[in-house]
Amino acid sequence: MSDIVAGLITGPDREQLLRLGRALVEERLIACLNVADRVTSVYRWEGEVCEEAEALGILKTTAARSDAVERRIRELHPYDVPEVLFIPVTAGSVPYVNWVSEQVSE
Repeated sequence: MSDIVAGLITGPDREQLLRLGRALVEERLIACLNVADRVTSVYRWEGEVCEEAEALGILKTTAARSDAVERRIRELHPYDVPEVLFIPVTAGSVPYVNWVSEQVSE
């Protein structure tokens, strides 16, 4: 259907992800970022099992922009190893998909 991807990122809090999202939108790397204020993450880090409150971000962009999005997130993100995952969108509202593509066009 398209080359649209949805991306998942986590961060320490809502404000950090909103700052990151604003930068990515202003730079036309993503069309938008939705932020879920509080999720709980359980993970292993440096040999220890950790449980932390975080914020979850869902971004929309194109597959062509995903490498640039990942690079910029790593530059701006406070974590040493930020979560950056991309999921292909196989179907969706044609007007929305077109809007995403238009927002991230160079």
